[in-house]
Amino acid sequence: MTIQTTTHLNFRGDARAALEFYGSVFGGHIAISTYADFGMPAEIPGADRVVFGLVVAENGFRIMGYDIPGQTEGTLAGGGSTRREDNTTVTDQALFVSISSDTLGGLQGYWDALAAEATIIEPLAASAWSPGFGMLTDKFGVTWSVTVTAE
Repeated sequence: MTIQTTTHLNFRGDARAALEFYGSVFGGHIAISTYADFGMPAEIPGADRVVFGLVVAENGFRIMGYDIPGQTEGTLAGGGSTRREDNTTVTDQALFVSISSDTLGGLQGYWDALAAEATIIEPLAASAWSPGFGMLTDKFGVTWSVTVTAE
């Protein structure tokens, strides 16, 4: 038996923009359904928001997202922040999204694209445990942990 884990992110109105951004970074197919698509009258505020969103790429990347009904403040629900302090990662966020590859070259393009308008927590560089590790919080409030898998 095989199972698949897919991160599902909950947004406050930015799900469509976030999913389109992740599709542009990782490639693949984007599927978006709105509340109106599922029967909400189109004239009701929020009917155009995402009730189901998915990005699936051939490289194995998958992520889902939706807009919390009635929420319009943008960015990721749950908020929080992550920072480096005294050589330690300090966070009150519930989750990070982690991507990895066996080469730095395999990750560099994704890192560069995710870094647009992001807060860099730790630059992508060699670390004590990996030939490449970096962490950033993207423009939608999602923190990404990027790791070159050690041999």
